[in-house]
Amino acid sequence: MKVRNTVLLALVALVTFAFVGKGVDYKVVKNQSKVNWRGTKVTGEHSGAINVAEGSLKSDGKNILGGTFTIDMNSITCTDITDEKMNQNLVGHLKSDDFFSSAKYPKATLVINKVTPKGKGQYTVAGDLTIKGIKHPVVFPATIQHAGNQIKAKANITVDRTKYDIKYGSGSFFDNLGDKAISNEFELKVDLVAQK
Repeated sequence: MKVRNTVLLALVALVTFAFVGKGVDYKVVKNQSKVNWRGTKVTGEHSGAINVAEGSLKSDGKNILGGTFTIDMNSITCTDITDEKMNQNLVGHLKSDDFFSSAKYPKATLVINKVTPKGKGQYTVAGDLTIKGIKHPVVFPATIQHAGNQIKAKANITVDRTKYDIKYGSGSFFDNLGDKAISNEFELKVDLVAQK
């Protein structure tokens, strides 16, 4: 009987450990989370925002174990052009097949595979970013804070758009662009709030 009870207790402990090891899901709070973008060109830069569609982070209470979040590519806005027509022209161009093909690929997704602590709330995050149905690994710095039943995460992600078949205006693929050349890299500034 003792042996049986010991085995039973061991199994319960093992199952409990396995459950705890998987962590707890924190759902991204969409109206408190945001993604800002910034792209540069020879003659200046443009910036704007994209809405977070959904997402979750998995945590053991102290460390992020993984997660995923999706952004709505049809929600792209431009915040630096005040002329309404020019603003709409840029946004329409970004949604077109020259750039993000948002009608065909309405979502972009980041899957977090590994989070390495660097101390003082700083982390290195490794994951897979999918844009236009094309997936590539990304590594970026992040600040992550557990606060009560919330996780607050901020990150700056530099993306090489040419890896996702976005080649319009790229000096790497087209000659004689002059001052019309657009940088291959753009930046995503991510500010996430997730809650249990």
